[in-house]
Amino acid sequence: MKRFLLPFLVPVLVFATLAVAHAGVTAESFSVSPFVGGYSFLGREHLKTRPVGGVRGGYNFTKHVGAEAAFDFTRTEARYSETDFNVYDYHFDMLYHFLPDGPLVPFLAAGYGGQTRYSAYEGSVTHGVFNYGGGMKLFLTDKMALRGDVRHLIQKHDEHSYHDLQYTVGLDFLFGGVKPAAAAQARPPQALPEQPAPAPAPAEVPPPVIPAEPQRGHFTYCVTLHGEFDIDRALIRPEYREEIALVGDFMKKYPDTTAVIEGHTDNVGDADYNLKLSQRRAEAVVNYLVDNYGIDRSRLTAKGYGLTRPVADNATDAGRQKNRRVEAVIDCAFDATKVEPPERLCMGLVLDFESGSAQIRAEDRSEIAKVADFMKRYPTTTALIEGHTDNEGTPEGNMKLSQERAQAVVDYLVQNFGIEQNRLAAKGYGATRRIAYNATPEGRAKNRRINAVIDCVVRK
Repeated sequence: MKRFLLPFLVPVLVFATLAVAHAGVTAESFSVSPFVGGYSFLGREHLKTRPVGGVRGGYNFTKHVGAEAAFDFTRTEARYSETDFNVYDYHFDMLYHFLPDGPLVPFLAAGYGGQTRYSAYEGSVTHGVFNYGGGMKLFLTDKMALRGDVRHLIQKHDEHSYHDLQYTVGLDFLFGGVKPAAAAQARPPQALPEQPAPAPAPAEVPPPVIPAEPQRGHFTYCVTLHGEFDIDRALIRPEYREEIALVGDFMKKYPDTTAVIEGHTDNVGDADYNLKLSQRRAEAVVNYLVDNYGIDRSRLTAKGYGLTRPVADNATDAGRQKNRRVEAVIDCAFDATKVEPPERLCMGLVLDFESGSAQIRAEDRSEIAKVADFMKRYPTTTALIEGHTDNEGTPEGNMKLSQERAQAVVDYLVQNFGIEQNRLAAKGYGATRRIAYNATPEGRAKNRRINAVIDCVVRK
């Protein structure tokens, strides 16, 4: 068996030795896995051990759970005669990955299928086969892994059980999948001031200034912040920028106030990844306040809590959405003449679509009419219509479909209500901004949607 595996293993093992460690299994990704190895027929079958080759095709529903179909071929011969056999295996398996975020991912597998044997003496014979086993994936890049498998195959016929052993190595090529949110770009360190020439007597160095955390109830006039995020992302949604603007204006007016921005996640994924994701979400809000409102960074603190502080049940899509959030603990400010915040009039729009369609449903036309009435009453407002899809189809097709959905709503507002074209914009995001998980029909239905980001009107 060594002479069959050695030409394949040597270059792969050298590549694995030199490779840099990469991220592990990605949710909603596809894989194609060619493999070679050995196939041993145990016990009463009296067939010789021979090389085996084949291919697997799979899909990872989550980072832990996946499924794949496999096909392989072995040509062997009987131990005590000159009869040759062609053996074909084909089966469907479920996989469970352990430690899916690391470069080395062990897994268990089990499944059921069939085995067809052909010989000139017996003709073609087919039996059902159950298999189970496990293996290891070593990620050489984000899209390729070295893989080893061992499987025990069991078939029962003629009132007897027959046992085979398959051991293979191959390569996993991965396509698609959920991309982790990009980490917030690190700010360049501020240059330290030049140190003065040392004095005859050393001056006492003051302790470093640590931003004071807010104390609830310390003053009288307060502002709050709450914003939600898309799945596995740390990008601020456009509809929450108005709310962050209130925080920025408040902290500019009261320069003695400080804030702690708290990031949170749902319970999908492992705890370490969620802790880092929640920290990126909190830092995204801090950076937005610094870059857009000039708030001094020393007045802001970002703190990620991962999945440890849920505010809703993670068993539902709606609950998980509420848990993907940022909140702020912000100083209250004393003001002798209490400032009442202005009344804010806002309008939103959320529409669902049938799978693969950009046709506006009849039951949704009344919701679009409300948006049109709002924009007619307040002619300075503008709207961004965002289109989204589930993950069925190709990324290019989904991007095109989401743009068509957004444009359909824009055209409906222009043609039926006379809203000026220059007040409306259509933007398709394809399947890149999920609000639910695509593993269920209900989740996919929620992702086939339109969101409208419409200006708010402030009444003084």
